[in-house]
Amino acid sequence: MTYAWYSPFRVQELPSVGDLETWVATSSIRLLILIALVPLSLAFGYLLHARPRRQRYLPGVPIVGGSDAASIAQSRIRALHDSKSMLLEGYRKTNGGPFYYPSPSPLGDKLMLPVKYLEDLKTAPIKEVDFVGVFRDAFEGKYTGFGSRSPLLPHVVRGPLNKNLWTVMEHVQDEVKVAFDEVFPPCTDWTEVDITYCITQIIARLSSRLFGGIGLSRNREWTQAAIDYAHIGFAAAQGLKAYPEWLKPFAARFLVPAVNQLNSIKQTAERVIVPILQERAAAATQQAEDKDLLCWIAEQAKGDEKDPRFLADIILQIGFAALHTSAATPIQLLYDLCAMPEYIGPLHAEAQASIDHATQGPGSVRQGLQNLVKLDSIIKEGQRFNPLLLTTFERLITKDFPLSDGLVIPKGTAIGVPAHAISQDPALYPEPEKFKGFRFVEDGEGKKEGARSVVWTAANTSALGFGYGRHACPGRFFAAAEIKAIMVYILLNYDFRFPDGQKERPANLLAEVQCLPNPAGRVMFKRRG
Repeated sequence: MTYAWYSPFRVQELPSVGDLETWVATSSIRLLILIALVPLSLAFGYLLHARPRRQRYLPGVPIVGGSDAASIAQSRIRALHDSKSMLLEGYRKTNGGPFYYPSPSPLGDKLMLPVKYLEDLKTAPIKEVDFVGVFRDAFEGKYTGFGSRSPLLPHVVRGPLNKNLWTVMEHVQDEVKVAFDEVFPPCTDWTEVDITYCITQIIARLSSRLFGGIGLSRNREWTQAAIDYAHIGFAAAQGLKAYPEWLKPFAARFLVPAVNQLNSIKQTAERVIVPILQERAAAATQQAEDKDLLCWIAEQAKGDEKDPRFLADIILQIGFAALHTSAATPIQLLYDLCAMPEYIGPLHAEAQASIDHATQGPGSVRQGLQNLVKLDSIIKEGQRFNPLLLTTFERLITKDFPLSDGLVIPKGTAIGVPAHAISQDPALYPEPEKFKGFRFVEDGEGKKEGARSVVWTAANTSALGFGYGRHACPGRFFAAAEIKAIMVYILLNYDFRFPDGQKERPANLLAEVQCLPNPAGRVMFKRRG
């Protein structure tokens, strides 16, 4: 049996389940196509072994699509492909109040909450308002290994990484040109580029420079393993979702080959990373300016966390979390700029000024990238229309949880915040239906409070792309700097446009609450003189 996915540019036949592992290992756009198949696998699993959910609903809280059993069942199927309009409908009908979004997830229909409750929830005990549980459910962590509850990595990212971010970025900046020279074609004349493949490879190189220095960023076996870990991990999770819970242990071992492939990738990671750890331990000291993420997690590991195999797995997992989320942003921005080329000139001028500043001594890379307020603005505006996720702050409530106004969220409820719908609220963003690339710098100062803050990494109740509170993405500052470095290099070194005859940006792929850049999109590049 074969499946086909569609985009405005290409129809491609996907392999049978038996050939999936071979295809995953060879296709340059495998991850995003797999994500496009999420609705299919969810629907198959739902129809195969759907059970009535014994969910406790809050009285008086509306359910998008209707509250009778037949309507809810129909809405769960609709959510596989029409979640964006459903979330907008719920947000607008309740005027930003609470509503239920019928979901095909085994966790049940999701309670979408107003942002006013984030203050109550952001400091709640993790055991009661559980983020990891939602992640482990989404990616079948019991069998794939995704969703470690170790606090080591977030502590290191919030601590030594963010503290030393701009020292690290000096090294990452050096990697940018090397990565482009090795990954991009020469582009001496107009050349069509598979932008999804190239940007993913470059992000893998730059992120690996952060993770473990040149020893990782220039190691092709490692960078490919990091990319494959995300691709195959997603395939494994979606393959397992086709089976009922009681059959998953058997399926993980015998019926879903991608699960075993994950173990093989972990062995590759150990083969690369363990010798680096051993070499560093033997050296005993390392200069502070040469330290990287691998060094910091080794220093702060305690007890069983000191096992080199555990540390190798942690590095793989951060790559899984960061690689494709970071790649999606420049891909979407390139699509936006090709569709609206009037923005390229101002961004080029700003990038040139940034580089001119960056030649002025220590610390100049930091100031140069932070001065890119127009780039910040257009990325933020693009993510209003093309967010990676339509919802954020997703949690599982593990015991009845009272909020400050007396509302009690029932145990077992999956919650979230409709971030995309909020970004379309005219009370926060005047004329929200219009793309205004420099919306956030219109006052001429480049800084505003709240919803209008130009800073892309700001995590507030009107800009929730990076989450909120203590669990807001701790790595967002590195991700933003990395993406800006890539875009500055492109703006200064290439002209780019869509292929002849194409004017519209490639349609996004929607898979329930995920919104992904179309991997079939192509961009023409030509080296600047």
